[in-house]
Amino acid sequence: MTIFQDRSQAGRELAWRLSTYADRPGALVLGLPRGGVPVAAEVAAALHLPLDVLVVRKLGVPGHEELAMGAVAAGGVRVLNDAIVRQLAIKPHTLEHVTEVERAELLRREGRLRGGLQAVRLRGRVVVLVDDGVATGATMRSAVAAVRAAGAARVVAATPLASPEAEGLLRHEADEVVCLQTPDPFVAVGHWYQHFPQTEDEEVRALLREAEARVAREVRGAPEGGTA
Repeated sequence: MTIFQDRSQAGRELAWRLSTYADRPGALVLGLPRGGVPVAAEVAAALHLPLDVLVVRKLGVPGHEELAMGAVAAGGVRVLNDAIVRQLAIKPHTLEHVTEVERAELLRREGRLRGGLQAVRLRGRVVVLVDDGVATGATMRSAVAAVRAAGAARVVAATPLASPEAEGLLRHEADEVVCLQTPDPFVAVGHWYQHFPQTEDEEVRALLREAEARVAREVRGAPEGGTA
């Protein structure tokens, strides 16, 4: 199994596998914040596609928040891990409370990450969803559901690595899954990167601004690095 140097290298390798979407009219790349955005930025740049973010929040089990019982995404979408909910006998009122809290946080974070930039319309478009790794699949599955609810014509789930279980789940929900490797045992996403720092909000905002400027240059036919 490959150990990626960092998210940028992983993004460049992932872009090669997604080359059939290069310059495709109406296609765009959505990064899952925060760690998926640096990967997505490399993919979008290589394929000459717009970049945006899709905020998804994990629904953690109370007292064991690292364990996901589901996730929520923009548009009021919620995906549940039914096995976890049943196994731990999660009460409906507990599930609704956690959902309400995470949806409020989702809206707050979306505003911080966008920094005033407007969300890209998804209806009728080919959407490539990118994350830096997929462990349980809850976040990416919620993202796929949200993009479908927004009217996307085709949804591609793309990641440098995923657990075999998560990849299997995604193949039943996305139109296409592009995954460079499925390590078993998976261990954790960060285990497969040499350099895996936390991605900060300002880095996400900067990547979105850079992508917006790049697309503007490409639309005008200006050379890379020219005056925007």
